[in-house]
Amino acid sequence: MVSVPRWVLFSSGCAPVLLIAGWVIAASLEGPAYDPVTQTISVLAAYGAAGSWVMTGALLALGACHLLTAWGLRVAATAGRVALAGGGVAALVVAMLPAPSSGGSLRHGSVAAVGFALLALWPMLAAVGGRAVPWALRPAASAAATALMVVGAVWFLVETHRHGVAGLAERVVTVLQSLWPFVVVTSCLRRAGDGGEPPAGQAD
Repeated sequence: MVSVPRWVLFSSGCAPVLLIAGWVIAASLEGPAYDPVTQTISVLAAYGAAGSWVMTGALLALGACHLLTAWGLRVAATAGRVALAGGGVAALVVAMLPAPSSGGSLRHGSVAAVGFALLALWPMLAAVGGRAVPWALRPAASAAATALMVVGAVWFLVETHRHGVAGLAERVVTVLQSLWPFVVVTSCLRRAGDGGEPPAGQAD
């Protein structure tokens, strides 16, 4: 019995693709004045940015993908699914609360921080015990994913404080966070294809 609908492979796979495409296209519209190594993604979605409509659309699509994936990923623990959905909601709110063209925004920054935290914690919260569990939902793999994302988030904060390569650090973290749901879904579908059974109480 397949515990994860195959359409979740599409929603989870689209998340990193749409995010990366969004910032690449938005940066090209912004021109050489934008430095993706030192400047954050929020700059691309800020009021008055040439590619703000592209980056805003990418963030909205990212949030929708996370919500759909959380809904369909029934084999994961409920707490993890809720955290992933919360990260999706945060992405939607961030898109609707763009940063100003100059300076910071407490609302934007706060929502972004909450989203980072939820997407970093969801792998560990989604972990399920048992021998039949897909490898990406096992406690060790889930804890390693969360640890990697937390380290990346700390790196981003350090680079932001020292005005260093904040843009690069943010991109590394967001790619990891947007890619992990796809990794989890792939492992679940592969496990189902190998004849593995979903953990008891997790199939419905």
